[in-house]
Amino acid sequence: MCGQTGTAAQALTEIAALSPDLVILDISLAGTSGVELIKDLTCRDPILRILVLSTHDETALRRARVAGWCQGLRHETRATQQVMAAIRQVLGGGVYLSERMRNRLLERVAKSSSSALASDFEQLSDRELQVFQLIGEGRSTRQIGASLHLSVSTVETYRAHIKEKLRLENATELVQRAVGWVHTRDL
Repeated sequence: MCGQTGTAAQALTEIAALSPDLVILDISLAGTSGVELIKDLTCRDPILRILVLSTHDETALRRARVAGWCQGLRHETRATQQVMAAIRQVLGGGVYLSERMRNRLLERVAKSSSSALASDFEQLSDRELQVFQLIGEGRSTRQIGASLHLSVSTVETYRAHIKEKLRLENATELVQRAVGWVHTRDL
């Protein structure tokens, strides 16, 4: 070990000064979330290896991994041998997930649709999904606003977020995708 700290700010300073090969951190830190620290670290040094050890906050762990911000996650910090295996895996350029997280990930994959469409729509918030469905049903921005008790500008903001999340270029693509989605759900 070449350094240790309890806050994200101190961690940033220490890591910059020490240039470690691997950073091992817990998601819960004083001052900011561990996920935010991971984002900061990967922006500063995209090749830095990060292993997250945590006994809680599984949602944050999944977000960190799914976003590609870290190479390893251990939900339960039990045995030294398991932690060492995780360290070796990450330092070797691999990705490490605890058995529990690996099983949950496999369950999600098995339950989800094999199409890319299903995973794309998981990115949408509940409200964005409502707006998307109403677009697919052929409703105008004003009609959607009236139906959901939202202003036109708020509906436009949701439309913009949906286009961004689904990587759509324009309003025509948005309508086509929404109509297609509504029709596949009706089958």
